Amino acid sequence: MNADLEDLQLRLQHRFSHLDLLRQALTHRSFAQDHNERLEFLGDSVLGLCVADLLYERLSTLPEGDLSRVRANLVKQETLYNIAVKIALPNYLQLGEGELRSGGKKRPSILADALEALIGAVYLDGGYAAACSLVRRLYDAVEINPEMAAISKDSKTELQEWLQGRRMNLPAYSVVATLGEAHRQTFDVECAIAALGLVERGLGASRRAAEQSAAAAMLQVLQQRGL
Repeated sequence: MNADLEDLQLRLQHRFSHLDLLRQALTHRSFAQDHNERLEFLGDSVLGLCVADLLYERLSTLPEGDLSRVRANLVKQETLYNIAVKIALPNYLQLGEGELRSGGKKRPSILADALEALIGAVYLDGGYAAACSLVRRLYDAVEINPEMAAISKDSKTELQEWLQGRRMNLPAYSVVATLGEAHRQTFDVECAIAALGLVERGLGASRRAAEQSAAAAMLQVLQQRGL
């Protein structure tokens, strides 16, 4: 394991002062109780801010709405999965036997979540600057251009833009429940807009998918109410 972790640190170009953070980032909930979901939660926010900073610098003429759509494409599961595969992240994951048998090391949701957990671990280990340096290295080979804004919006992005256009705070997403076996989980996520007193829920095979489902449900309610 130590040799593997050494190799991964070379790939990330970040040497951990607290190696336990790296181990935790690589541990799926099916393997141990000390798993990576809290780091994933943190890394998701750090990633969003770092990518926003990167886009603000590179796409200086793009308006806010287009920047939001480009960012949505850069932090979506498919993009994170491709980056995770490129750095050989599946080789380092710790999964339970059931998850391994069901092909967990190739599952996009698991790899995307683990990559976010890694970013969260680097943030805790080395601070914001170290985390953003990692994000920039990870996205070096990802093509970033204004045309990405033309790709159809997902539900979370559409809801975010609806709220921003009315100068309202972004929705809050929270996992209400996790159902099923560790290798066959269904996430129940709540989407809340405090200013409107609205709460909707969605289900999905990953946290991201459930958030999209909850956002879609919220958009439907807003449309029905003529808001």
